[in-house]
Amino acid sequence: MELRIFVEPQQGATYSDQLAVARTAEAAGFGAFFRSDHYLAMNVEGNPGPTDTWTTLAGLARETTTIRLGTLVTSATFRYPGPLAIAVAQVDEMSGGRVEFGYGAGWFSAEHEAYAIPFPSLGERFDKLEESLAVITGLWKTPVGEKFSYSGEHYTVKDSPALPKPIQTPTPPIVLGGQGKKRTPALAAQYADEFNVPFISAGDAAQAFERVRTACEARGRAADDMTYSAALTVCAGADDAEVTRRATNIGRDLAELRKDGLAGSPAEIVDKIGSYREIGASRIYLQVLDMSDLEHLEFIADTVIPQL
Repeated sequence: MELRIFVEPQQGATYSDQLAVARTAEAAGFGAFFRSDHYLAMNVEGNPGPTDTWTTLAGLARETTTIRLGTLVTSATFRYPGPLAIAVAQVDEMSGGRVEFGYGAGWFSAEHEAYAIPFPSLGERFDKLEESLAVITGLWKTPVGEKFSYSGEHYTVKDSPALPKPIQTPTPPIVLGGQGKKRTPALAAQYADEFNVPFISAGDAAQAFERVRTACEARGRAADDMTYSAALTVCAGADDAEVTRRATNIGRDLAELRKDGLAGSPAEIVDKIGSYREIGASRIYLQVLDMSDLEHLEFIADTVIPQL
């Protein structure tokens, strides 16, 4: 079981805050540093304001050396697929091939309204996500020297040189996820290297994983060819007082965190992670909400990772 760090910078974090977390995670032996892609804070003021995901990852690509970098998840509503393909490929080159591309349809209407971003219906968002995946992967996979064209309802590409290419071939790992029952599993089976479920129980995750396995088999793809993962809020400590302090610092109820996340002693957290391992997950993204508490990451690395 691989543990990765996942942060929510829109809640209030500078680039320097994210760099400190990424470097600490790298030194501590976590598998990756992932960040959300949001422009508006949720239930907090979010000062000093949002940071752009791919600008941030470009900086981290040059200021880290080994840790993998990615998104949970980039919103298809924020960027046209062509320029996004260029940006991700460039950051992959800047990092020496360490980028992972989490991608989704977008869901938070208020941030679109706050920053003049169109927010179409759910059906249209999924249509655009599907076409964007076809365009982005098509641009990356087209052999150098050949042209790429695509004709869709929302996006059309004509004779693109399909450059630049990412370092990782044929594409950086693609992460799709969610609890949708039809289109989400189908898109994952067609395009994803990894399927992720955020903030749900092992029982619900098992059902989501099974839908993706079924969709893979329907496409003639081996279900085990997919990596399965979950994202969960983490709040660890050596004793109840430390766990309680960390829960209070992020404004969360400890009983709720124990039920719905990964909270408590290292033994409790290892046991909870085991329930996800049993349903086929091989990665857990630890949502770290207090980015100033770097000792939290080091504690998990020292006490949880060795037991996995």
